Amino acid sequence: MNPNPRQMTLLSVVQTQGSVTVELLADKLGVTLQTVRRDVQRLADEGLLTRFHGGVRVPSSTVENIAYRQREILNAVGKARIAKAVAAAVPNGCSLILNIGTTTEAIARELLQHTGLRVITNNLNVAATLSANPNAEVIVVGGVVRGRDQGIVGEAAVDFIRQFKVDIGLIGISAIEADGSLRDFDYREVKVSQTIISHAREVWVAADSSKFKRPAMVEVAQLSQIDRLFSDALPPEPFMDLLDEAQVRFELASP
Repeated sequence: MNPNPRQMTLLSVVQTQGSVTVELLADKLGVTLQTVRRDVQRLADEGLLTRFHGGVRVPSSTVENIAYRQREILNAVGKARIAKAVAAAVPNGCSLILNIGTTTEAIARELLQHTGLRVITNNLNVAATLSANPNAEVIVVGGVVRGRDQGIVGEAAVDFIRQFKVDIGLIGISAIEADGSLRDFDYREVKVSQTIISHAREVWVAADSSKFKRPAMVEVAQLSQIDRLFSDALPPEPFMDLLDEAQVRFELASP
């Protein structure tokens, strides 16, 4: 399905609050309970939401991410804002590594007008997008292609990235837990992301607001290992204190 604007707003509300009652959704959207229930049912049928008695929440699992096509839809507006903010901060004439994720793919689209970039990526979607920029050199990491999202993972990918030291490592992440840990689901992907972090002079994380307090199984890094965090909304408590303590620069991608 392609959610309509009202359904996208509904998704955004649920992502921001984690879980919400049907009554509150109806009030925020200014529609009837029947309309909200119908929208919730459609979104739940697509796997974008999980229903419980009297309310709805974002699907969560510590062991498996939601499907790629669903992630493309979830908070697409927020990811687009993040992408513009990141691209505005990326200078021309620098070297980057972009990893797997729908947010890094949105960032790639915003880098099409940049000049003098050298981009290394383990994301074939990012490579396909940036190859259209005649003023950027794109280097594709070798390894095992993960069919569901065109990401490249595995030891060969890790060994390839170890050859480089780039100006900026741009990381998309699946979850940021309240203990300050950045997490993901596939340990093979995590190994690649950890290598990117250790081979970048600065580490930037792009994470939409649904990633805060979301659980995931494998630790990628701690907040203290990154330099800048871009998001589409102010994070809930205790994240601003954690960011200050870790001396991470928070970048709010405003509408």
